[in-house]
Formats: sequence, C-alpha cells, structure tokens
Amino acid sequence: MTNKKPTLIQLAAIVHADTEAKLAKHYNVVQLKNGSDNDAAIAAVRDEAVVMVTSATQSTPADLIDQFPNLRAICSFGVGYDSIDVKHAQQKGIQVSNTPDVLDDCVADHAFGLLLATARNLGYADRYVRDNLWGSGTRFPLGVKVSHKKLGIVGLGRIGLAIAQRAAGFDMEIRYHNRKPRNDTKLGYEPSLHELAQWADFLVIATVGGPTTRGLIDAKVLKALGPKGILINISRGSVIDEAALVQALQDGVVGGAGLDVYEEEPKVPDALKTMDNVLLAPHIASATVETRIAMAELVFDNVDAYATTGKVKTPIPTL
Repeated sequence: MTNKKPTLIQLAAIVHADTEAKLAKHYNVVQLKNGSDNDAAIAAVRDEAVVMVTSATQSTPADLIDQFPNLRAICSFGVGYDSIDVKHAQQKGIQVSNTPDVLDDCVADHAFGLLLATARNLGYADRYVRDNLWGSGTRFPLGVKVSHKKLGIVGLGRIGLAIAQRAAGFDMEIRYHNRKPRNDTKLGYEPSLHELAQWADFLVIATVGGPTTRGLIDAKVLKALGPKGILINISRGSVIDEAALVQALQDGVVGGAGLDVYEEEPKVPDALKTMDNVLLAPHIASATVETRIAMAELVFDNVDAYATTGKVKTPIPTL
C-alpha cells in the first residue's frame, strides 16, 4: 500500500519542465486556472491542500487562502510579494517564501539596459532603421550621455546595490533614498526623495511594491526630476502615479522614461506607446533562461524544505 501524496495548489506556471516534473512526482498537483471558475477543483481538495505555489504577479488574496484550512506554506515564484496577502497568511501560521538573490543580477542588468536604451533612443533607433527613415531626410535625434552622470536609486536593497555596482562602471555619481540609511555602503544617502530627484539625471525605481510605496513617484517628484531627467522603473507599476507620469511626459516636464512595469498589467496607457522618448518592456526584468531556471529550482527547494523540515528555505520576514 502506497502513501497518498500530499496536495499542492498551483496558481502559477513555473515555466521549467524539470521543476514541474519534480513537483508532480512528490505532490498531487492541482492547478487552478487564472480567470476561470475553480470552485469545483477547490472543493475537491479543500482539506487536503497543504502547500500553494504562486508568483509575484499572481493575485493570492486572503479569501483564496482561507479556502484551504490546512494550508501551511505558500511558495512564490518571484521576489516581490505585494500580490500576496502575506500578513493574513502569517497570522494564520502559514509560512510564505519568495525567490530572492537569484534574480538580482538579471533585474539590475535590465534596469541598466533600459537606462542606456532610453538615454540613447535605441527603441526609436530600431524603428528608424526598420521604417527606412535613415537617409530619408528625417533626422535622428541626439541622445543623452550616460557616463559621468548622476544616478539616483530609490530603494537600495539587493537589486538597488546591483544597479549601483553597474553604474560605477560608467563612472556615475550615485546617491540613494531609503526609509533609513544603510550602514554597509559608502554611497551617498539622500533622506528627501524630492531632493534626490532634483539632483539626479537618472532616477531608477528599485523599491518594493505594496501600499507603503503606492504613488511614491508623484507629480512633485517628476517635476523635481525635470525636463532633462530620465525615469527608469523595474520595481512595481504601483510605485509611480501613472497618470501623472503620462502628463509629465506629454508636457515635457520629464525628459524620458524606461518602463518594465505598469499599474494595471498587461494594460499600458496608449499615450505611452506613442512617445519616442519612452521605452516600454513587458515586465521581463528576470526573464532570462538562467534566472528563470534558478527561480524555479528555488521554488522547489522551498516546497521540499517545508516537506522535509517543516520550514521553508527563504521565508519572507514577518509583516
């Protein structure tokens, strides 16, 4: 007689066949379909589900968590966790994990790629060549130099530090804004976000999402950044007042923007799509083969650690 495999609720695809196979080997995997009626599937395993796999972009609210009374661990694919009601889960004694560290380099690479591409108009340059404008008499606009410029980083966590490391290679002057200064870096700390924006040539948003940072980059901060300033966002779309950003770009209050995240993904304001000084990416900062495999493996490691030790490997701090 074989032991019955424990049940795992999967909200998000892991996008790695080996990891999916390992989960299926050790668990009865029940995948809920996004935007579908999952009532029957939930009812069938309500009392058996002990682990849930979700992602940084998959809504995991309290009412969904509450449908599984024996749930003990939520393992998320991604570093951000503002889409998960972590506080509610933790209050119920449910451990929540994410996938930190393994994606820092790729997200920082992407942030700097957006910065370079926006400054040098590379998005428009590609269209300029493809549309046969080169040699047509339509002049290509001059870009903005990146080396030796001033970089402001909003949120100096692991990813923020990795961005600063890359900026140092371009001989940039770097300052950062956090709720409080770090004692493990010599980078300049700016307690005022407004003054950081006023000082910076480039402002990179690398802070956490969620209610504490919603609308942090508002019209006043954008005005302080100024008509020559460039804004880069690889954190969460909610951190920027998107309507204020669109208006600032239309009015020339801000010089340009490189965006990987948006308020209502996958919806992107049509106005942004028409601007040649705006570079748009579809939330792909961690989207490399190597990083997605590492993220998937860490999700499995968290699931496996809970199953074998009762403790996830990379728990989210208590909120």
